[in-house]
Amino acid sequence: MTNQKSNIKNQQSQILQVGIIGSGTMGSGIAQVAATSGCKVKLYDTNNAALYKAQTALDKILNRLIEKGRIDETEKNRIQGNIEYVDSLKSLSDSDLTIEAIVENLEIKKQVFIELEGYVSDDCIIASNTSSLSIASIAASLKKPERCIGIHFFNPAPLMQLVEVIPAIQTSKATLDKSVQIIKDWKKTVAVAKDTPGFIVNRVARPFYGEALRIYEEGIADFATIDWSLKTLGGFRMGPFELMDFIGNDVNYTVTETVFTAFYFDPRYKPAFTQKRFAEAGYLGRKSGKGYYDYDESGKKIETSDVTLSAVEESLKEQIFNRVLVMLINEAADALFLNIASAEDIDNAMTKGVNYPKGLLAWADEKGIDWCVTKMDELYNEYHEDRYRCSPLLRKMKNKGLRFF
Repeated sequence: MTNQKSNIKNQQSQILQVGIIGSGTMGSGIAQVAATSGCKVKLYDTNNAALYKAQTALDKILNRLIEKGRIDETEKNRIQGNIEYVDSLKSLSDSDLTIEAIVENLEIKKQVFIELEGYVSDDCIIASNTSSLSIASIAASLKKPERCIGIHFFNPAPLMQLVEVIPAIQTSKATLDKSVQIIKDWKKTVAVAKDTPGFIVNRVARPFYGEALRIYEEGIADFATIDWSLKTLGGFRMGPFELMDFIGNDVNYTVTETVFTAFYFDPRYKPAFTQKRFAEAGYLGRKSGKGYYDYDESGKKIETSDVTLSAVEESLKEQIFNRVLVMLINEAADALFLNIASAEDIDNAMTKGVNYPKGLLAWADEKGIDWCVTKMDELYNEYHEDRYRCSPLLRKMKNKGLRFF
């Protein structure tokens, strides 16, 4: 009986009609994920040149997978055959699920959703891939807001394991349950998050960028030293400045500004003038050839020899690493304190959404809750800024001798 139920679920997933709105990198990646899982996908864009580019890019990706021996020609043809490229929103009318992956502009998303609802069935789930905008606000544009949900993939969607699923206050339980099951059927790890600014990852990760920028602005260390400290002591694959250059300083700054504004200007999320000026100057990172570092035409970082990282004092490395780490832990603890997500989902989000070497709450257990509270209090006593307030949860756990896991 269990196998029969499993087979029925698989068959349902195989015939699922999925509409993707926006054929950029993210939309195309989600289309590839859905098509690989056997869904019939319609990838929509108003720009035919963008659709052609998406189709060409997918062909190259699949050819590389063949070269690596991960798929064969038959599988490539199956995936490609599951995707139809369309330039009319009305073409998505037979969708069971639609996922919007367009510009991060609330009003534009609302207008698209209003038009889309006029074409799809009453049972169609209408989802947004937004990384930080209010799902409740998007849902409010619909006549049936209970069908609306956030389904946030990470870039590149085919490779990144995590998907945040965000129900709005209007979202029905049936919509949430079905959305979670679909994403699991697509072989992704689901983290269910409350509809608050930045959800899990883009909220909890803010100190990785913000505190690194603050350390730089205080003149404590330069970009390379900060990056090197976090990579060598923390095991992060990329330092914060390398990562901001990879994401794009314009994109990263906009997310920070959005989260800061959405949290009623909480100083914990305050953007840095350094990043604002870099974005204004067009120093966007890899895509512009210059950011915190210089890059060649292929996007490879041009190494310089003017910084002897091995000569950096161990105490400075530890100061940088500990300061950024405890701010990250504090943010993760506060997310749990405010019921943004479960402890397991928060740690899964950070390891599988942004490739952190460890879950932050597990890291807190490892360092010791006493250590976390002491470090936060030291920062607050030094600066007397609300930015460095210790999460009430950490303080309660210290007093009761508790751990996260």
